[in-house]
Amino acid sequence: MKDLKHLIYFENLLDETNNELVRKAKEDGKLALGFTCYHMPEVLLNVDNCFSVRMRAPNAGSLDIASYYMSNYTCEYCRALLERSIEGGYNFLDGICGVDACAQMNRCMENIELLKCVDKPNFFVTHADIPYKYTDYTLKHYVTQMQNRVLNTMHEKLGVDISDAALRDAVARHNEICRVITEIGDLRKAENPVITGYEYHVIVLVSQVCPHDLILPYLEETLAELKTRRPEAEFPFRARVVLAGSEIDDPEFTKLLESCGAMVVADRYCFGTFPGREEIEIHSGETAFDAVCRHYLHHNQCVRFMDGAKIDQRHSELRRLAEDYGADGIIYESMKFCEFWSYEKVLASHVLQQEMGIPCCTIEKEYTLGSVGQLRTRFQAFVESLEIKKLGHKEV
Repeated sequence: MKDLKHLIYFENLLDETNNELVRKAKEDGKLALGFTCYHMPEVLLNVDNCFSVRMRAPNAGSLDIASYYMSNYTCEYCRALLERSIEGGYNFLDGICGVDACAQMNRCMENIELLKCVDKPNFFVTHADIPYKYTDYTLKHYVTQMQNRVLNTMHEKLGVDISDAALRDAVARHNEICRVITEIGDLRKAENPVITGYEYHVIVLVSQVCPHDLILPYLEETLAELKTRRPEAEFPFRARVVLAGSEIDDPEFTKLLESCGAMVVADRYCFGTFPGREEIEIHSGETAFDAVCRHYLHHNQCVRFMDGAKIDQRHSELRRLAEDYGADGIIYESMKFCEFWSYEKVLASHVLQQEMGIPCCTIEKEYTLGSVGQLRTRFQAFVESLEIKKLGHKEV
């Protein structure tokens, strides 16, 4: 296929946290707020003159200093963020909005705050307590946490307008970028898509780490380009897969997987779009803030949720994605030393294969994409197994 016009520009934006568009927004006087998790509503961090930056550590090298503070046996994503903070990579941020999702990320945020990695007069690190299940009373608790720990902190520290009118405007702008990303993502449903999983991964990431108003024109132009793009003469991959799991913020991982013959047609992982790019609906008589909290708690697929309904929701969502996007199987990833995803990976693999009849491959990876040879072998073997299964169905 013909190369996308802005793909190289998008890749360059992902090479550093303080990228060109972030710097431009800062020059225009906007406030940058970092976050790491879907539990923290992205839309709240884009209210008034703020813009959100989902925290990554591109091109991470040694994690020795962070390991000194957090030990070698903690999540590499958390250590990479701390290492990058110590290096000064997040000095452009005006605040970090964290959530009490896992103990390892808590230690990362705690060290960023205690070590004063960002030395600004009004810089803040805030933490919000997150429920383990979705009920009326946990929603009420979540609303209280988002109000007290996030919006009130933004208003008190940075003077941000957190009125209902400002939040409604933020929701409208958020929905605009969600519509574009969703329309691009739906192109993967075609038998011979005009976009690869790698290209889509890059597009989604730039929408998460760049100011929305500055990246949106590029995304809209890319969507228009894709609508007229001609696909390959024949589908260039041997299988279609759903990629699920924890933090996958390096498109090179998707490129590795697709080089083994499996196109990623749906992304159910942290930094993906299921959930992440659903439009927020404000019901009649509902405040924008209440709508945001209800939306995020309902759509959240985090493995931290321990109640049966949420566990079933996670597995049902994977089956829906496999059916809607014509996937032959699911690859389930977990970050090394991540407790929640390690447990979920084992359970999901059993449910998907034994109860739902969906082929599943489970892998564990490092944040810095080590052990590429082992991953390639696993992916190639899984693709071959999917091909053998399809041949068996044809013979029957």
